[in-house]
Amino acid sequence: MKLADARFVGIYKGEWNMRAKYTMAVAVMAGIVIGIVGASVMYARQAKTAPGYVISEVDAITDLPTVQKYGAKVGETLAPFNHRFVVSGASAQPLDGEAPKGIVVIQFDSAAKAREWYDSAAYQAIKGLRTSSTHGRMFIVEGLAAQ
Repeated sequence: MKLADARFVGIYKGEWNMRAKYTMAVAVMAGIVIGIVGASVMYARQAKTAPGYVISEVDAITDLPTVQKYGAKVGETLAPFNHRFVVSGASAQPLDGEAPKGIVVIQFDSAAKAREWYDSAAYQAIKGLRTSSTHGRMFIVEGLAAQ
């Protein structure tokens, strides 16, 4: 190796020269800082996304066989979405006013994802089964982001 080549690489007679040591230290520190900042930003975005909840309250069932058809098909519409049933069919204990006859709460990654499910072609195809056979309401609420 020629002397000029050795200096370019930062090695001369088996030793790192001072400029090469400084350059390497700066590069390593910059890489560490960029990694920490990038990881912090990614974590902050994940931690601050609030979950979304679809809440369905049923006051009366007017056509049980149709509700059963809806119940058999709704799971297929949820499959492509990351979801979790929080409450399903539970009877509520009234505190003030009348409680609905049934409640379902489904958690999604965000209110936007909950809306994507509701607006999906698969759900819209069966929505009429629910609305024609029950009296109640369905709505989306945004939960609190994890701290």
